[in-house]
This record gives sequence, structure tokens and C-alpha cells, in this order.
Amino acid sequence: MIQATKIRKSMLIKMDDIPYIVLKVSHITPGKGRAFVQCVLRGLRSRLSREVRFRSNDRVEETEIELVEMEYIYFANDKYSFMNLENYEQIAINADLIGDSAKFLQPNIKVKVEFFENKPFGIILPKTVVLKVIETQAYIKTATAQAQSKPAKLEGGHTCQIPPFVEAGDLIKVNTETGEYVERT
Repeated sequence: MIQATKIRKSMLIKMDDIPYIVLKVSHITPGKGRAFVQCVLRGLRSRLSREVRFRSNDRVEETEIELVEMEYIYFANDKYSFMNLENYEQIAINADLIGDSAKFLQPNIKVKVEFFENKPFGIILPKTVVLKVIETQAYIKTATAQAQSKPAKLEGGHTCQIPPFVEAGDLIKVNTETGEYVERT
């Protein structure tokens, strides 16, 4: 059992013997009254989302999950295919379970697949990934004395702000948690 204030995004919790994945967490401290934790949860079995409010001192049951290192192979028929690196077994995960993480997936990237009761329900990406800049504005050297950032569209469909010296075709490292530019490679 953990305190409600320890709930984090992507955590698996159990309420009334039903497993939920935490999609969003907000710790709210109103000017009047007591602080509370507002969560958006999705049932692993029902796939339905619901909003739940916990008092700061409430306790919830954290559920055990199994993490298996796998390699992303391809996308087809609204499913992402992964291969277990130990036994070469392949599994397919529905696109809705992958969510926004899909824009960072590249063939042969190693991820950790989360299993609950031997069924996959999500993935954990590496901290950073290298993506190619597909489209961005041209760099104008005399535009300003200070360094400005510019928007860039990356392979996989992700968009982020990059420094002006990065051009289309360059490879950049992106933080998968924040979606922000880290460095040019």
C-alpha cells in the first residue's frame, strides 16, 4: 500500500480488485480545505477511463508488474510488434495501449514491455532516442543577437523546438519523457 501522494503517471494500482493504469496525476492544494490528488485512471480489462480523487492521506494498492526487455520490429494493422530478446517470441500490442510513445518508436529500438497477468499493457521507452529532423525553418544568421529556437518535425511525427543551427536531415537526441531536444548527434 502506498500513500496517494506517491501515485505517478504510468503506475499500476488496484481499487476494488480492479487493476488501473494511471494516465494523469495532479496534486491540488486549494486555498481553503485540504489537499487532494486527482487522477485519471484507465481500467486494464475494461479499457474505460475514469477520474478519481484521493485525499492526501488515502492509501492505494500498487500492483506488481513484470517488465520484459523487447525490441520494436514493425507496425501493421493498428498493432505494434515487439520481439523478446531472450526467446525471440513476438507479441503484438494495440496502438491505443502504446499511445503517444508511438512517435518515438524506431525499428530495432529496445524498450521494456509492461505485463500484468501475462498480458502486455504498455511500454517504457529509453530515456532518450535519436530521431531525424524531417522539416524545419531555414537558419538566418543575422536574424537576432540571441539564440532562438525553431519548430522541427521529426520522423515518427513528433514536433519539438530545436536550436537554429540544426537543419533538416540532421539527427538529434530527444528526451522521451518531456519530448524536448537534448543535443545534435
